[in-house]
Amino acid sequence: MDQRKRYALVGTGSRAGMYVEAITSTYKAYSELVALCDVSQARMDWYNTMLCDHLQLDPVPTYKATDFDHMIEETKPDIVIVTTMDTLHHQYIIRAMELGCDVITEKPMTNTAEKANAIFDIIERTGKTLRVTFNYRYAPAYTKLRELVRDGVVGRPLHVDFSWILDTYHGADYFRRWHREKENSGGLMVHKATHHFDLVNWWIDSYPQEVFALGDLMFYGKENAEARGEHYDYSRYTGAPEAQDDPFALFLDKNPVLKGLYLDAEPESGYIRDRNVFGEPITIEDTMCVTARYRNGVLLSYSLIAYSPWEGLKVAITGTKGRVELDIVESVEQQKDTEELNVTASKGAFKHTEIRAFPMFGTPYTVEIPKGIGGHGGGDKVMLEQIFSPNPPADPFNRAASHIDGAASILLGISANRSMATRELVQVDSLLKLPPKA
Repeated sequence: MDQRKRYALVGTGSRAGMYVEAITSTYKAYSELVALCDVSQARMDWYNTMLCDHLQLDPVPTYKATDFDHMIEETKPDIVIVTTMDTLHHQYIIRAMELGCDVITEKPMTNTAEKANAIFDIIERTGKTLRVTFNYRYAPAYTKLRELVRDGVVGRPLHVDFSWILDTYHGADYFRRWHREKENSGGLMVHKATHHFDLVNWWIDSYPQEVFALGDLMFYGKENAEARGEHYDYSRYTGAPEAQDDPFALFLDKNPVLKGLYLDAEPESGYIRDRNVFGEPITIEDTMCVTARYRNGVLLSYSLIAYSPWEGLKVAITGTKGRVELDIVESVEQQKDTEELNVTASKGAFKHTEIRAFPMFGTPYTVEIPKGIGGHGGGDKVMLEQIFSPNPPADPFNRAASHIDGAASILLGISANRSMATRELVQVDSLLKLPPKA
């Protein structure tokens, strides 16, 4: 009798590739991909072509988004994986649970407090489980920082200083895509910073309590470009000869993956993947700073910019017995002209990583970090093993993230968005009251 877990995947953009590859290749002995679901048949066909050509597998049944219920009834998945646009996550999470499935979702879990409350309600009603895939938790560098704090190297944490810097390739890409409209993504405070806020929550083992934030669109967008004397007449890059020398340009027709997943899907989806970062509309911020107080009293100072010449982060956690500092330079390169099933396999590889410990009244030292290989600083490979292996290695760091973890991360970002709009301090519990830490 086949004991493999059955997976259906909804949302077949580039993020889906990591899961499709894991299920159909690395963990095929324990997993079966029984269905793909999307608004675009072209995208689903692209994945099936990859499965046939690269892995010599039969095509997977495909269903349009309007046939989601029929897909569940016909293919009977145990687990639904959600990799759609952020604003739609809750719809598929809720409906999958109503139809008897557990769910794995890409971060962020969702993009508003109202939707998060609805997810909590369906979990309580059905008893189904939701796992949020925070792959950064599994990167060796971030796990090592969690270990140092857990083991008391800083004593009781009191303050976290965290600066995340996106470069003009990766950072700019959020302003080409659907993420640039806040109704779709919640802005970078939710879509991107949920990664970072989750790390802080996990490192210090607490949830945010109150949040104040400031932010604005200061670099991207038509008005900012024109204020610098720059003028762009094209709304997108592909098919615009005048964009050939634009360093921000992305040409979908020059990359077989982007062409197959996005350009060829435009007639069905209406989604333009390569919009001009200095065009309109853009309703998210590119420059943000956040101050937060946690339930355990820790203060957080966080900043995010999306237009740096280099990409990486600097984080310092200071406590009653000392301080630890983590510096990372990421290598986020231009997408190569290749056809691969997992198009995010090398995205977010770390070029330089260093942790320094400063004991109170002691001698500073450098902490050895295990080498991470692959996407998200080596986190993707470790996370996929934890998800899809029937007997994964023990995880003493509790890296598997639940719906409560998913909510805790987005609530900080949602609170920051509300604070930016109102210029007021936001009480996180007023949006969704999280249970006490165990």
